[in-house]
Amino acid sequence: MQTNAIILSGPRDLALGQVGLVAPGPRDVVVRITHSGISTGTEKLFWSGQMPPFPGMGYPLVPGYEAAGEVVEAGAETGFTPGERVFVPGANCFQPGEAGPVYGLFGGASQMLVTDAARVTRIDAALGAEGALLALAATARHALAGFDHALPDLIVGHGVLGRLLARLTLAAGAPAPMVWEIDEGRAQGAEGYAVVHPDADPRRDYRAIYDASGAEGLLDSLIGRIGRGGEVVLAGFYTKPLSFAFPPAFMKEARIRIAAEWAPEDLAATRALIESGALSLGGLITHRRPAAAAAEAYATAFTDPACLKMILDWEA
Repeated sequence: MQTNAIILSGPRDLALGQVGLVAPGPRDVVVRITHSGISTGTEKLFWSGQMPPFPGMGYPLVPGYEAAGEVVEAGAETGFTPGERVFVPGANCFQPGEAGPVYGLFGGASQMLVTDAARVTRIDAALGAEGALLALAATARHALAGFDHALPDLIVGHGVLGRLLARLTLAAGAPAPMVWEIDEGRAQGAEGYAVVHPDADPRRDYRAIYDASGAEGLLDSLIGRIGRGGEVVLAGFYTKPLSFAFPPAFMKEARIRIAAEWAPEDLAATRALIESGALSLGGLITHRRPAAAAAEAYATAFTDPACLKMILDWEA
């Protein structure tokens, strides 16, 4: 099988192209993708050439791990049937071409995908394009859930991840968190919580600060805003070494925690929250482009502060 896919041949060298797909087996599903999201974290690092090297990395690659679509073929051992709507967190299903291998990192930005059925999650068809946001919502849930984790009373950054952290905090029945945002446009759109510029917030006794900005050089200022024994959670992705002054952290007995990507149980829990109505994904998608306009879409997603979430439409 051949399919259209986004191919990143090198930093800032991106286009829609043709790739081959591996043949599906009895445990695989073939999914026709209708919408895929562009991540302003990991995908931006690949696009800009700033991603630190790690095993399995290389160009050309098919990026993306936020895809929603319809099962069009299901192996005998999958438990799925054609027509079911699913979320796919990427796939490594691409055949080597004449120029060599095409890496599936993370392989979700493709019109057709072949993947083990255990990796996909059923979703409500009524979600439409918002179904592609499931992984990002699950990542926010992963940062909040766990043994002895305090829910945030301050969130830094009012992008999509920051908004999801705030919505999940409210869904858990906790008091509304404060949210910091320095961009006036992004400060809009709060639902049930306040968004202020950091300079307008005098508080210095926060119990749990969640940084969803990924900005550099914030640790010292965030540590200065927690109370004794407080925690700073790094929920963004940071490409440069992080450092902080030890004496203020020592005096506060500060704790620093890193929140990684979602786990399968986070997807299941997040889907349940969405289906129950406790968590809304509405209002998070600000831009949409047809997949044929991928080069423009990726540039907009990574350079336009007004773009919270860019969705590629594979049906356009």
